[in-house]
Amino acid sequence: MPTPAYITELREVWGHRPLLLPGVSGVVLRGDPGHEQILLGQRSDNGRWSLPAGIVEPGEQPADSLARELWEETRVRVVVEGLVSLIADPEVTYPNGDRCQYISMTFRCRYASGQAAVGDDESLAVGWFDLDALPADLSERGRQRIAAALSADQACAFLTAG
Repeated sequence: MPTPAYITELREVWGHRPLLLPGVSGVVLRGDPGHEQILLGQRSDNGRWSLPAGIVEPGEQPADSLARELWEETRVRVVVEGLVSLIADPEVTYPNGDRCQYISMTFRCRYASGQAAVGDDESLAVGWFDLDALPADLSERGRQRIAAALSADQACAFLTAG
């Protein structure tokens, strides 16, 4: 998906200076407890496997935004079960010089329907992975988000500066 129009319009005024943006990602599970699989996408920008993710657009609720992003990217429909992690990610600088920091909301989701497939140009591949056979290039941040979704503790994970 191209950069949303509202961000392009902000960049016309704000330039490359940092934008604080609401991000969503989903830990999508299917199968029986103890034998679950997780949905991942292989990113087209860097070739690495990651959790499906995107940004909340104006007028959207975060959980609805995630469900939309999941459908667009993976062709999978989900039931969003709960917020499992809320953190500020480190600032990112894109090749064009744009700087962003995402306030990242990670949701645990249950598979509802659909055949996992590449739905847009943000992914090279989409697939289901056994929890004990995750891709080696899955980031530590992605692994932490998965751990939060699988935790028996139902409280949302967050970080503090202290």
